Amino acid sequence: MKTNSPLFDRIRVKPDQDRRLRAELPPCEWPRCKSPATHRAPKGRERASEYWQFCLDHVREYNNSYNFFAGMSDDAVAKYQKDDLTGHRPTWKLGSIGGKPAAKRRRRGIRGSGWEAEDPFSLFGEGGAPGTSHARPAPEARKILNAQRRALETLGLEADAKRADIKAKFKVLVKRHHPDANGGDRSFEDQLREIIQAYNYLKSAGFC
Repeated sequence: MKTNSPLFDRIRVKPDQDRRLRAELPPCEWPRCKSPATHRAPKGRERASEYWQFCLDHVREYNNSYNFFAGMSDDAVAKYQKDDLTGHRPTWKLGSIGGKPAAKRRRRGIRGSGWEAEDPFSLFGEGGAPGTSHARPAPEARKILNAQRRALETLGLEADAKRADIKAKFKVLVKRHHPDANGGDRSFEDQLREIIQAYNYLKSAGFC
């Protein structure tokens, strides 16, 4: 293969001349320019899919003076830039798609479904989502392990005892069985130890 073949122009760092330009590229569309068109430039905002074919010098000159927003007012430019954030597609406010008839149908569907949605952060306004209420659903019964049940029994409490009840009962029992409350009598120390252990266990389990 000869070294002056066009195939070598693809790998030369600084080829003497690019013989591909003469054979493959159309002429530059700049007036009175006959150089090969190596670059393309957009024809304008309303002709986004159409391009001019220019040589390197003229595409630079064209780009320096090109203004995509030419002929548009400042308000129109701002609106175009805002719409461009969504790809110039229509958008709607939350819950407005479908209009009032669709909203009424959704409300009827929610009310008849046997449950009510919850809106603790008022995302849908003060009234909440259509057909919903802020009332939380009834909490499920707390599951009690055997160890937790025994700890509650040590404190003399039922399985449904509240956090405040557990703390209050613990304070009462500690005062009742403490040696200082019994004239220094230490016969209640074992029972007091069991009460403290039961309370600490319930506390670690999230009961109080």
